[in-house]
Amino acid sequence: MSYYISPRFLNKLAVHITKNYLDLPQVKIPLILGIHGRKGEGKTFQCELVFERMGVEVVYISGGELESPDAGDPARLVRMRYREAAELVRVRGRMAVLMINDLDAGAGRFDRMTQYTVNTQLVNNTLMNIADNPTNVQLPGSYDEKELPRIPIIATGNDFATLYAPLIRDGRMQKFYWEPSREDRLGIVGGMYANDGISAKDVEALVDRFEGQAIDFFGAVRSQIYDEQITQFIEAVGIENVAAKVVNALKIPTFERPNFHLDRLIEVGENLEREQERIRTMGLVNEYNQALTPNGYAHRPRQPSLLSIPSPNGLSPYAKAKAAQGGNPDSTSSPWKRAKAARLSRADSNAASFTENRAQKTVQTTQLHNPQGTASKETTSSRSTTPQEATTLKTAPNTMQQLRSILAMGHRVGIEHVDQRRFRVNSWKSYTTLDPSNESEAMHSLNACLAEFPDHYIRLIGIDPYSKQRITETIIHRP
Repeated sequence: MSYYISPRFLNKLAVHITKNYLDLPQVKIPLILGIHGRKGEGKTFQCELVFERMGVEVVYISGGELESPDAGDPARLVRMRYREAAELVRVRGRMAVLMINDLDAGAGRFDRMTQYTVNTQLVNNTLMNIADNPTNVQLPGSYDEKELPRIPIIATGNDFATLYAPLIRDGRMQKFYWEPSREDRLGIVGGMYANDGISAKDVEALVDRFEGQAIDFFGAVRSQIYDEQITQFIEAVGIENVAAKVVNALKIPTFERPNFHLDRLIEVGENLEREQERIRTMGLVNEYNQALTPNGYAHRPRQPSLLSIPSPNGLSPYAKAKAAQGGNPDSTSSPWKRAKAARLSRADSNAASFTENRAQKTVQTTQLHNPQGTASKETTSSRSTTPQEATTLKTAPNTMQQLRSILAMGHRVGIEHVDQRRFRVNSWKSYTTLDPSNESEAMHSLNACLAEFPDHYIRLIGIDPYSKQRITETIIHRP
């Protein structure tokens, strides 16, 4: 199978590796190349293809190896693997690289709940030291005067903003954001299906149909095509005899190549998309984990079940059955539902009263300091939320409570939105970011975003003003 290598990826990696083996006069060459981008876009696989084509020896480190119950072990491991790569250059006379997969997962900080250990500090410091002194890398407790060859380091990850900032500065790490273009996507997917009899036109139609999906999505689609044959094999031999047929068997089962029709590929792809959507929309962690909802249970509108799908006359089958029994399907029959409805009603009324009082106070302040009716700077800059604007927020009963919860913790408020197509790939756009001291402006901006993008997903972000990290992310509007 002939896999596709992106020319842009090949050039960036080949130049970095070659440059580190050259002696360029008075040129500061970054030792580390950080390749970052969205998950599943083939960063590691493209690196392996380039290494194979260039004939480069590779020594690997996984992000999971950068933590240990024994302090200092991960830092020692980094030094040992670097010296191991240097020994390959000496012995075999070939280029070698040290590749660290998922560096941000092993040494990054994602939020306040991420534990920052001594090993994390030591790994960051070790990589910084190696980047500054690539020919003098010693093991703890020993010293070797022999100078090492310079070994380029390739690090992959999704978000390098979670790493220690001095480590990723330009003098130590060269950054490369990998986002395959349409031509790259067509070439990579075409290489996956090169031996499956799919025409270039069908590959293009498949890629365009699932435009927002990552590269590994198309590999998962191809894998699931074989599920039918494997199911038939299990039924033929019996589920109790599967182990004897596939483990240490004299003859490993073989399968005929399935017929990769475009319609079948699209059908399997749509099934995978539905599973992705279920994970995104369930959000059960918001109900089960109180650490994510400090003010108590976060109300989340549930997805309609099959019993609640409306029929053409406006009633669901469940509602018809209740109506036939003389009951009201919309009534809050249980005490829990009645208490919940009363609680939400009180929250709405309190929110409306709060905004009305704020509006009245603003008017009184304006009249007191500016009896001539001329707008002052204070009144203009601190625009209050009117009762009409508060009505917009009632579309989600707990929206105002979540907004005030973010402000009460002293966090900055961020508002983001995304259309339905880009929601599938989690590609949000920022609308605005506000200071925690301006509640009225935050409500006004939120209402403006709701009015401007009624067909978009909208979410609130709580941002720690000191660490600049996101603390909470809550979707408040779904189209």
